[in-house]
Formats: sequence, structure tokens, C-alpha cells
Amino acid sequence: MAARNIFKLGALEAQRTAFLLCDIQETFRPHIKYFGEVVRVANKMVEAAKHFKIPVYVSEQYPKGLGHTTKDISLEDAALVYEKTRFSMYTPELQERLKKDVPNLSSVVLFGIEAHVCIEQTVIDLLNEDIAVHVLADGVSSRSLMDRGLAFQRFQNIGCFVSTSENVLFKLLRDKNHPVFFSNF
Repeated sequence: MAARNIFKLGALEAQRTAFLLCDIQETFRPHIKYFGEVVRVANKMVEAAKHFKIPVYVSEQYPKGLGHTTKDISLEDAALVYEKTRFSMYTPELQERLKKDVPNLSSVVLFGIEAHVCIEQTVIDLLNEDIAVHVLADGVSSRSLMDRGLAFQRFQNIGCFVSTSENVLFKLLRDKNHPVFFSNF
């Protein structure tokens, strides 16, 4: 029997993973359910990325009209902050950077807004490239809870891992003896 690809089963390995932070722009704060929680999780993941040496790529949907990523998230260590007008984050610019920065990319951890638009279209594009996708349920939202909930169902139906930030971090740790285990994220 052939060995299964462990990443297709949900495993994560830091050297083969990228974090994608999608469109957490200040303009959306009054409209997005759980915006504060999405920001909190984004900060936790950005901090964890430093410890695991995982690159973070940050998209901003049409910032000329919608503004930039909220100042509540520190982007100083981001590998790339880029503008987009497409709903999917998986733009040609991001594809080139991922090839260069993470040549053996197997998995992406995705968080931001909105679940049923930009997150979903990014999930579809990444799965189409045979990249395992982990969407953080505690780090993703929409204006409508119905859109959010149905998006999570669709993600699972098409082969995406719907998870939490804590679950993903423990998958990356794998062992309590990992040097990052006692970090504060």
C-alpha cells in the first residue's frame, strides 16, 4: 500500500507552510461579526509565525477605496503586504513570492475576512493547486453569520481543514519539547 501524503491528512510542517492574512482592513470593523476576535487571532498567528519562521503574506482589498489593514495588527515582519482587486488572495504576485520563499509549499493557514468571498475564493484556488488549506474558524468571519457558517460547511465539503488557531499551533509544535512550546502566543 502506498504511503499517504501526511499533509493531505492535516499535518503541518513549518518549513512547508505559509500564513495568509486576508483583508483585515479597518473599514470593515463595524460590519464584520467578531472583528475583534479576528484581529486577536491574526496577532497570535503573526507572533507565532516569528517563532516558527513561517512567512506571513497580507492582502488588502482595494486599499485606495477601502483603506489598509487595521493598525491593531503588527505587519512589520510580514513577508509581503500587497494590494488586490481580485477576491482571491492567490494572485500572480503571491504565487511568485510563494515559489521563491517556500519552494516546498504543502500547506497554507488562512485567516481574515470575508469567509464567503475572499477566503472562499482563495481556498478554491489553493486547493486547485493541490495545496492543503487550513482555515481558522476563530480567525475568519463575515458580515452575516449565515454566510460565515455556510462558508465553513463548503470548505469542509471541498477538502479544506476548518480548524482553530490553537489546533494549528499544536500541529506545528508536534511535541511539548519543541523549543517554541512555552512561547507566549
